[in-house]
Amino acid sequence: MVVRADEISRVIKQQIKSYSSQVDFSEAGTVIQVGDGIARVYGLYSAMSGELLEFSNGTYGMALNLDEDTIGAVIMGSDAGIKEGDPVKLTGRMAEVPVGDGMLGRVVNALGEPVDGKGAIASDGYRRIESPAPSVIMRQEVNQPLQTGIKAIDALVPIGKGQRELIIGDRQTGKTAIAIDTILNQKDKDVYCVYVAIGQKASTVARIIKVLNETGAMDYTTVVLSTASDSAPLQYLAPYAGCAIAEEWMYRGKDVLIIYDDLSKHAVAYRAISLLLRRPPGREAFPGDIFYLHSRLLERAACLSEEYGGGTLTALPIIETQEGDISAYIPTNVISITDGQIYLEADLFNHGVRPAINPGFSVSRVGGSAQIPAMKKLAGPLRIEFAQYKELAAFSQFGSDLSQDTLDRLNHGERIMEVLKQPQYKPMPVEDQVLILYALNNDYLKDIELSRILKFQNDLIKYVDSHAAHIKDEIRETGEISDELEKEIDAVIAEVKKQYNYG
Repeated sequence: MVVRADEISRVIKQQIKSYSSQVDFSEAGTVIQVGDGIARVYGLYSAMSGELLEFSNGTYGMALNLDEDTIGAVIMGSDAGIKEGDPVKLTGRMAEVPVGDGMLGRVVNALGEPVDGKGAIASDGYRRIESPAPSVIMRQEVNQPLQTGIKAIDALVPIGKGQRELIIGDRQTGKTAIAIDTILNQKDKDVYCVYVAIGQKASTVARIIKVLNETGAMDYTTVVLSTASDSAPLQYLAPYAGCAIAEEWMYRGKDVLIIYDDLSKHAVAYRAISLLLRRPPGREAFPGDIFYLHSRLLERAACLSEEYGGGTLTALPIIETQEGDISAYIPTNVISITDGQIYLEADLFNHGVRPAINPGFSVSRVGGSAQIPAMKKLAGPLRIEFAQYKELAAFSQFGSDLSQDTLDRLNHGERIMEVLKQPQYKPMPVEDQVLILYALNNDYLKDIELSRILKFQNDLIKYVDSHAAHIKDEIRETGEISDELEKEIDAVIAEVKKQYNYG
């Protein structure tokens, strides 16, 4: 074997030329305590609040407590592979999720990772899960209706695009059903939807996803999922992740609807994290910033002015009450942040009134400005008559000698209750709602038996579809009922009553 000195020296010179003296520098800390999804880390003096930290096993955490010598971090996932003495690195990044049209039709976890088995997501980029709400200057007043397809809501507590309307009630009163019906009703309306499930049973969410798939609603919907089996940090992050996904579309000028189901479980998850981080507890052991937890989330819903793209983000947060107590801590907090609430009552639900909306406690602070003119005209007297009926019904239990006027009002009130009933997953277009409410307001239902009112509603809509479709087209296009149209509707109602033997 011949050793050639010139060849060896040439190789050494090449290696010297290609040698890089750059050092990969990253600040590292040490885990000094870990347990219950919380890690206490020594060092990392330049960490930012909310920054992502990387543990030695590849798991990420999030810095929440910045103490004098240590950092309190929540672990996003299992803490099984993390032990005392492990190194922790700063990433220089805040928590973010993938965003864009690639998210439509997908089911993701609180970190934006797909959990539906359909492969990787083709995202348009990333967005921080925590970002400032649009300023007052960027907003305009809410003036476009977001139709839920539910008569009791669209008539009595209308929701506008860019509004925050709370859905509140005891467990098993139909809160999620209203939210899902609203998503189903956005089909062909160019509204993107995001459904955030926080601390729900996996079986419940699977059933909801099945309904969305069967009805074709998944084509314009993203589901962000953090089930009851997920850790408290993931349940805490889920609504912010969902909001970031929705915000991307809003800033692109789209109309977006987001459902937070539900914020009671979100508050409980945050309470668990805060107590484990040894933050001082306040009322009901919740930390002092529990109001800020939800206000900074819900304030991100907005109706942007035209200079900023004109997009809207409508939020429907859900809160579960105990024994109908809307004066509890979390319910009152969220009521004060939102622009109205839809109150669902267990008694009404148990008496077969579905959706079980109590119009006395329910309110929309946007009101008639979020209704088409025809609905606004019909819904005005409806709310007053319904309130009067509730009052009279309570007093009439004690008296037998009732005047004819009282009997007429009770009779009319019963018909209002009957008309507002609606089956689940059957949202109704606004032009159909206008037709039946027109018949109700003009006393066409007073001689129809109570048990046949919903059948009359279906017969009326079918007849209009087959014999006078232009009526619905005109209501849809103009949003109003002209004098000529009134005469046509009167004639159609009379014909339906005669043909199907009503009255």
